Amino acid sequence: MCETTEDRLLGGHVILRQPADGYRAAVDPVLLAASLRARAGETALDLGCGVGAAMLSAAARLDGVRFDGLELQPHLAALARSNAAANGVQDRVRVFTGDILAPPAEIRPDGYHHVFANPPYLGAERGNPPPDPSKRAAHVEGDAGLGDWVRQALKFCRTKGSITFIQRADRLAELLAHLDGPAGEIVVFPLWPRAGQPAGRVIVRARKGIRTPLALAPGLALHEADGRYTQAADAALKGGALSLII
Repeated sequence: MCETTEDRLLGGHVILRQPADGYRAAVDPVLLAASLRARAGETALDLGCGVGAAMLSAAARLDGVRFDGLELQPHLAALARSNAAANGVQDRVRVFTGDILAPPAEIRPDGYHHVFANPPYLGAERGNPPPDPSKRAAHVEGDAGLGDWVRQALKFCRTKGSITFIQRADRLAELLAHLDGPAGEIVVFPLWPRAGQPAGRVIVRARKGIRTPLALAPGLALHEADGRYTQAADAALKGGALSLII
């Protein structure tokens, strides 16, 4: 068993045990969770859920929504299950171990109202991957490229359901190319490190089988000039919702 730390998300409302070394959840999965809109009784799938940061943050905000998580690395999946229990949501959060390209039978096509993911940010061709195997698997694509993540998200999402990704801004064109056609009503939500700086990340949401044109949302500046979180970013990180619709 790897050494772990116990951290808190959403202003202390979510307990998150995660490895002390290797990949560690930061703000991106929390912002991804803040972008989700779902109603009680609906189902959501977190592809590549890690220790459950995005899924548990979403479960804390969205009462009555049922979540499934799929994670390739067994030790991270085990921590995600433990974290669900620690947060008292094990009755509506399930975690499965498996590859998104060959998921277990419980992850069914057209089975979810919402599918979301924080996939690896770096393509397999990028040099200097992290030396830690777990961190490398989280940051650098393996057998599944970005197109595979999009195709699998579309596969498991119901028609007219939502697909939401957080990704590096320099991969936006690639992400949109994979979504165009099978999905529409695409909203691009930039995340700027500071006002006036180029976006480092984008949140992209689309709906399967919808033809509505793309919209560019106002986005969010994360930090003030002195490094503090902006008021809007701080509110989102403590449990607020991001408005991805203009």
